[in-house]
Amino acid sequence: MPRAKISPTIELEYDTFGDPKNPALVLIEGHGAQMVKWDPEYCKMFAAKNLYVIRFDNRDCGLSTKFDGVKVDLNGVITAALMEEPVPPVPYTLSDMASDVVGLLDFLKIDRAHVFGVSLGGMIAQVMTIEHPTRVRTLISVMSMPGEPEYGQGTPEALSALLTPAPSDREGFIEHSVVYQVYHSKKYRSDEFSKTSAARDFDRMYYPQGSERQLAAVYASGRRADKLRAVKTPTLVIHGKDDTLITPSGGERTAELIPNAKFVLVEDMGHDMPKPLWGFLVELITDFVAKH
Repeated sequence: MPRAKISPTIELEYDTFGDPKNPALVLIEGHGAQMVKWDPEYCKMFAAKNLYVIRFDNRDCGLSTKFDGVKVDLNGVITAALMEEPVPPVPYTLSDMASDVVGLLDFLKIDRAHVFGVSLGGMIAQVMTIEHPTRVRTLISVMSMPGEPEYGQGTPEALSALLTPAPSDREGFIEHSVVYQVYHSKKYRSDEFSKTSAARDFDRMYYPQGSERQLAAVYASGRRADKLRAVKTPTLVIHGKDDTLITPSGGERTAELIPNAKFVLVEDMGHDMPKPLWGFLVELITDFVAKH
């Protein structure tokens, strides 16, 4: 897959689907998630709707630039953020990650794109819309939140699954992956799918260190409510009814803050986008972007 040098220090691994002459749809993955989580079949469904689809690895993840050896006091950052006190130093913030997306668009010579982010990716997409509004045609924020701890708070079971370190050996990592189903679709969760996905991710790039720094970026970036109220970009907010990691109030609040945002709560969707829902989601999103 190609690699884009977007700054003197950051390179992003990326991939594209469809005709570059079509409007661009950039896909931003979540916390610790590699771009291969955007299944090629799913990407091709969007490309078939006359979109130029771009997926990529965020910094500190997959095959993009890593911040090897850079320490972060994650517990200190989270505690300070929740108490609304100054946070300890972090290597980067959501603003930096949003600037990465802009840099990738520059590299690809794309002026504006529809920006579709999930979970952490939704937060990056929100910040990109706030800080680089001329580059965003539409904002699609999925299973995400506006940086207010009062909204979207995960259940103890979901947060425990997310934050419990996975084993570092391949077999243990794969077996452990089923614990994340606690916040997935109740109807469509599958041990086989979880394990197959975990094997794919482990074999491509096992790098848990980056996840800690990405999570620190989320908490260090703070609240976005006032800035979201000023957003003029057409916005679609989607959330799964079964999501217990970022509960639906996170999506509801995001849509409440952004003027004229459309909110859709999806049955049988958790903190995931299961294959049986792809057709519905593709139609929902492409119908929305076609109007803008």
